[in-house]
Amino acid sequence: MSEVLRAAKRIVVKVGSSLVTNEGRGLDEEAIDTWCRQIAALAEQGRDVVMVSSGAIAEGMKRLGWRTRPKEVHELQAAAAVGQMGLVQMYESKLRQRGIGSAQVLLTHADLADRERYLNARSTLLTLLRLRVIPVINENDTVVNDEIKFGDNDTLGALVANLIEADALVILTDQAGLFSADPRKDTTARFIEEARAGDPALERMAGGAGSSLGRGGMITKVLAAKRAAGSGASTVIAWGREPDVLLRLTAGEAIGTLLTASTAKIAARKQWMADHLQLRGAVVIDDGALAKLRNDGKSLLPIGLVAVHGEFARGDVIAVRSEAGVEIARGLANYTSREARLIARKPSSEFERLLGFTGEAEMIHRDNLVLS
Repeated sequence: MSEVLRAAKRIVVKVGSSLVTNEGRGLDEEAIDTWCRQIAALAEQGRDVVMVSSGAIAEGMKRLGWRTRPKEVHELQAAAAVGQMGLVQMYESKLRQRGIGSAQVLLTHADLADRERYLNARSTLLTLLRLRVIPVINENDTVVNDEIKFGDNDTLGALVANLIEADALVILTDQAGLFSADPRKDTTARFIEEARAGDPALERMAGGAGSSLGRGGMITKVLAAKRAAGSGASTVIAWGREPDVLLRLTAGEAIGTLLTASTAKIAARKQWMADHLQLRGAVVIDDGALAKLRNDGKSLLPIGLVAVHGEFARGDVIAVRSEAGVEIARGLANYTSREARLIARKPSSEFERLLGFTGEAEMIHRDNLVLS
């Protein structure tokens, strides 16, 4: 654990409803202030931090005077809309006090399943991190009900970790970590300090329905860790009220349960690109572009395109081929095939004239490119 978190440069932190809202008694200002203080300190260390925060529904229930969680989806969505106002204001205020900018980002699982929206969300989040702004992410509960019914944002935290290629996912909860059984019911329950994410035994151990406020039991956290491991991110499950938990974890202290990813981040990315998405088309590049990709690790610019084959959309996976027809890479296209044909062999200064808008300078950014 000491090495995994100490070396992590990009971290996704997820906090659950019971922690954020102090078991339903309104937003816990002190707790949020504590996490924001630690996040600001991590940002000062040069780390990228993204916050995935539950709590909108619970805060909305409090503002609406509801004592029990409603069962009707439209009432839950209304509570989320009301509560989101207070939730984001609290984070913004606490981060601003420490000279750190913040941004609200509402996502749905559909945003991350659609390749174009996936690429748009990824570009936005990476831009915010480059600007040293902390994204505060929540499920868009007003228009979807995935989190309302199932995940308590654990799944969303893992999806965001995959999206931005995080080194680690830290899930802060009201439990010390993962036990071999529910410690509230079984006095012989054994604490799990470290295990491999995706181990089927973990899913058999985990279970339970979570708190009365959220719907994420330990099983959703175990499954989230499994999902995050798919992109090479390890997961820590820890008690959110442990003093300076984020700072101590990143200093190398063993806190909570570490679920390690068995696949390195670069290898996981390559596997995803190579095997899990169907190729939608290809571009042919000249020798100069080929040298920049292979020797310098550069992005692929449209000026290096010789030809465009097939029909593809922004966010589709396409092949990159040499003029001899050899596939040298795969990556996510920033432009459609029609747009690519218009800007092939052209510098970025001409994009607006040719397309009617100014997009990315790259046809495929190096972060979304895997060499064969």
